[in-house]
This record gives sequence, structure tokens and C-alpha cells, in this order.
Amino acid sequence: MVEEKFSRLLFIPVAALLFFLICYQYVCPADTDTCYFRGEEEDDDGIPRRYSSSSSSSSSSSSSSSSSSSSSSSSSSSKDPEIGSKFNFTERDLDRRVDFDINGDDVIVFLHIQKTGGTTFGRHLVKNIDLEQPCDCTTPGQRKCACHRPGKAESWLFSRFSTGWSCGLHADWTELTNCVPKVMSRRDKKNAPRSHQR
Repeated sequence: MVEEKFSRLLFIPVAALLFFLICYQYVCPADTDTCYFRGEEEDDDGIPRRYSSSSSSSSSSSSSSSSSSSSSSSSSSSKDPEIGSKFNFTERDLDRRVDFDINGDDVIVFLHIQKTGGTTFGRHLVKNIDLEQPCDCTTPGQRKCACHRPGKAESWLFSRFSTGWSCGLHADWTELTNCVPKVMSRRDKKNAPRSHQR
């Protein structure tokens, strides 16, 4: 009777520990750096440091001395080497500049990829962008915003928040490349001033 009670009492913590380990392994797989604890140091950007003790001490000593710009560049170059292998973007890709002429024929097409923060970004694109003529989101009863070019009724933005789901729900790249020119020409014809002949 005592042994049976002891085995039951031992079973509960062992089962709870096993359950915790399985859940932890599911949430934080061993081959990724997705989980960190509050005890880890963070960079100025709020990103946790995952260095060995030697590189951690060198980056903290270089960040504490602000006497020369070379020490700050050495601390930025001593970042985690895994970051380069995880994200395959070159510095040229991330630093690319594109000229956008709102008065010309340029159109920004927003490709929404699910679960990437696209809804929030799309909303900021129509409500908070700093242009000479920002989008007009004041029409009561409408969720879409009018993003017209200055002095024209043409739209410069093709997104869910400006044109709605014109190419279907969560249209991918292929669907958008086939659909956007047709929808934009149809909208421009509809908004163009009509001359009536008698």
C-alpha cells in the first residue's frame, strides 16, 4: 500500500517534467535560437546576444568605449555568424533605393504574405505614409482608402486597403502580375473624364 502510494506520487512529477520537456522542445527546437531567457544580455536594439564569452566580452568592451568609430564598427562586425546563414539577403538587397514618381504612371503593388505582419504594414501604408497627397481614409462607411495622384483620380497604390480584394483573396505573385494591369486600366477608364457626343 505504501509502495503504491509512493509510486503514484512519483509518477505525477515525472509525468509533469516529461510533459514540460516535450512542450519546450516543440516551442524551442534545439537547432534554432527562437527562445531566450531574461538572464541573457541584450544589444542596444533589444536583440539577445548569443555569443561565446570571448566575443561577448569584446563586444561589450568595444561598445563601452566610444572614443573611435573603429571600435563601433568592430562591435557591429562581431555579431552572431548564424544570422548571415539564416537570412540570405545581401547588404545590397537591403539597401536598395527605388525612385517612385507619384505624378507619373508608377504604381506600388502590395503583395500580402500571410502571417508576416502584412495587414499592419498595409494599414500603415495607407494611413501613415508621408507623401505630397496621402491616402484619403475619411469616407464614412468605407474600409478602403482613396490613394489618388495629385490632381488626378488615378490610384498610385494597389493594395487590399486601397482597391479591396480586386485580384482575389490573398492573391500570389502570379495572380497579381496577370490581374493588376487589367484592374488598373479598368479603374482608370472608369475614372477618366468622359466626352459626350450629341
